[in-house]
Amino acid sequence: MTTYIIKRLLLMIPTLFGITIVVFVISHLAPGDPIEAEFGGGGGMGAGATAGATQTMAERQAMIEARKKELGLDQPIPIQYAMWLGRVVQGDWGESLKYRVPVSEKIWDALGVTVQLNMISLALIYLIAVPLGIHAAVRRGKKDERVVGISLFALYSAPSFWVATILLFYFASPAHFEWFDGVGLHSERYEQLTYWGQLKDWAWHLVLPVICLTYNGLAGLSRYARSGMLEIIRRDYIRTARAKGLPERTVIFKHALRNSLIPIVTLMASLLPAMIGGSVIIEYIFTINGMGKLSIDAILSRDYNMVMAFTTLSAVLVLLGMLLSDILYTVVDPRISLEG
Repeated sequence: MTTYIIKRLLLMIPTLFGITIVVFVISHLAPGDPIEAEFGGGGGMGAGATAGATQTMAERQAMIEARKKELGLDQPIPIQYAMWLGRVVQGDWGESLKYRVPVSEKIWDALGVTVQLNMISLALIYLIAVPLGIHAAVRRGKKDERVVGISLFALYSAPSFWVATILLFYFASPAHFEWFDGVGLHSERYEQLTYWGQLKDWAWHLVLPVICLTYNGLAGLSRYARSGMLEIIRRDYIRTARAKGLPERTVIFKHALRNSLIPIVTLMASLLPAMIGGSVIIEYIFTINGMGKLSIDAILSRDYNMVMAFTTLSAVLVLLGMLLSDILYTVVDPRISLEG
């Protein structure tokens, strides 16, 4: 197992290298110049737009060239990438073109918020979806199973941005039921609250975003859990267990459940990156300062260093999710050997 994990971690290095090259080239070839926008060029409304209007074209161009030289943006793209890679290897993500601060100052706090939201949602998805899938398989064809199935299909087909808008309109609006706060993860008076008061305030803000991040994955995963369980309970060894007179609960949870979890574990590798991608919309709607909102702002402002940091960290999470799913195979089914 240890040898396999080391091999997979080493394999991540060339994979990440290829991903960063592609993203770096695409982001730099995209139309728009962040430095010209910063100084009011190209129709931009940057911080220097007003000052730029009073300067001569030559003066403004000189300032743009000086700023590009300062950031290394006057070099060819291969040299720019080599400079960026050299800084990243040393733990320096560079300076944000938009915020004029080191990228690490902005991105680690945002990453913590996004991972926090997604870990809570991922835990809820598995804790609810697996029992629902088992129930649907055992009660196949019954009225309650059909009701649950129709409800889950309805949730799966509902777009997250639409659900988020509906929840904000009805449950975070003074016009209807102002049960929750739909802005951010903390109230303005958060720092003055006690520990338990802060915990309550955090949970109060967390309810609506977590619902929006959870329901879609929950609906899809429960159907996979149902399909996996239906396939397993038709196997000969399950019939044998029932023929021995074992209680149905023992047959399902001791003999069938573990083998039915293999496809569910496989989905973990794709569910985590999908949730991180989906949180972009949710964070923007609920004004949560996480990776999603930060990445949208970075893309719109052509903040190259921020885009690269976001992409690299997302790729790392995807690769770690794939590795975690492989390791969990051996936990679910000890007959699987990763060393071979």
